[in-house]
Amino acid sequence: MAITSELRDDGIRVITMAHPPVNALTVQGWFDVATALDEASKDMATKVVILRAEGKGFNAGVDIKEMQHTTGFDALIGANKGCYAAFKAVYECSVPVIAAVNGFCIGGGVGLVGNADIVVASEDAYFGVPEVKQGALGAATHMARLVPQQMMRALYFTAKTISAADLHRFGSVYRLVPQDQLLDTALEVARDIADKDTRVIRAAKEALNGIEPVDVNKSYRFEQGFTFELNLAGVSDELRDAFAGTAKSAHSAGTNKAGQK
Repeated sequence: MAITSELRDDGIRVITMAHPPVNALTVQGWFDVATALDEASKDMATKVVILRAEGKGFNAGVDIKEMQHTTGFDALIGANKGCYAAFKAVYECSVPVIAAVNGFCIGGGVGLVGNADIVVASEDAYFGVPEVKQGALGAATHMARLVPQQMMRALYFTAKTISAADLHRFGSVYRLVPQDQLLDTALEVARDIADKDTRVIRAAKEALNGIEPVDVNKSYRFEQGFTFELNLAGVSDELRDAFAGTAKSAHSAGTNKAGQK
């Protein structure tokens, strides 16, 4: 797994997630994303960030197989803290973050994209929050920044996905392009921002966050509390085992495997 960060001469920083086969990030992976964004935020040479991924999809959420091979509650706590840190780092990055989304963007991927400032997507991209199928709650906060309230609830309760084309019609996807043009399009948008005085852009980012009607950090943290409850009740473990195809007998509280998000 690799999270790389490259600062170009024009002040555009490209952060790339690469974790085959589906970019489902481990606990460490989420913290690595947060670290890369926090470093970009502090670097005055960085004028704008592009967050992208290698492979056939942008992000498939947390690595459930890692969760199901971890005893105790360390992975549950780690995944919750890691996702929280990564989503927060996107939202609080001092410069605009452009999410360049290809293929699938599921679960934690929506957390990243929903907190981004601008979204560009390939025509094959789609988004979803299937947490209820794995006994977890989360990223409704971020999906609600991409779609209207009732649409978010429908997607959340049914675990269905929505296409980038639909999000483009809603206005939450800024540019919709063929996959082979995705990075070039993201760079085009980024250059338009990088041309501006970075002191003004940084002030604008802070101002826009300040007038946001919902505190995304507190909202997401509230969601996470229900995931803890479902894990303690044993519901999450049962559903994740079924999802991962590793159904086992019930675990005792002391060996209950960690949970998603």
